[in-house]
Amino acid sequence: MTCLPATTGKKLGLVIDLDTCVGCNACVTACKGWNDQGAGAPLSDQDPYGAAPSGTFLNRVHSYQVHPVDAAALTVNFPRSCLHCDAAPCVTVCPTGASYKRAEDGIVLVNEETCIGCGLCAWACPYGARELDQAAGVMKKCTLCVDRIYNDALPEADREPACVRTCPTGARHFGDFSDPASKVSRLSAERGGHALMPEMGTAPVNRYLPPRRKDALATSPLAPLLDVKASGFAGWLDRLLGKL
Repeated sequence: MTCLPATTGKKLGLVIDLDTCVGCNACVTACKGWNDQGAGAPLSDQDPYGAAPSGTFLNRVHSYQVHPVDAAALTVNFPRSCLHCDAAPCVTVCPTGASYKRAEDGIVLVNEETCIGCGLCAWACPYGARELDQAAGVMKKCTLCVDRIYNDALPEADREPACVRTCPTGARHFGDFSDPASKVSRLSAERGGHALMPEMGTAPVNRYLPPRRKDALATSPLAPLLDVKASGFAGWLDRLLGKL
């Protein structure tokens, strides 16, 4: 894998608290709504009210249920979107240069004018963070709401990603990881923020805060999975929960 140069400016990203996310999908709805009315083409949907609906989303929430031996079942809700990796493989494989990482803030974006919808970036991304918009014929991904965070026409309180602004439980936090005094840096340091699947070598910027239910997870049947090389999000979550 070819590593990209380190960014010279900010390192903007998200901290997501798995302890307080309730899986309400407000972040998904807010993301879809904002990007449907933004500068680019709306995120298309196919047969939304039919038998096999599908569509383009930049943020999704998965739910997993853990069954500790001597405690009630625990549901862990796991939001997933682009992690704005420092060594983003989606950028290195793009044949047209449409996928790029901005030096000034570390945000990974897609230039829709030069994207040919080949799907190589989706193939290279180990997090499933790229989706083909079937109507537009181009790849779409989380932009960290770049058209919000720098929008002087919005009240200052609204200059953050739509998912963060909307989250009813405050499970999502936005900020600059290059500043050790920022909220996201402090949260990650204090709560032991985890990078998603670091073994992939992509150096993701976003961090996940683990659940704080140490008592309920102490006898979790997931513990033996620590010795199993599970793959994907579920495998990563298994290993994370087993460490609590």
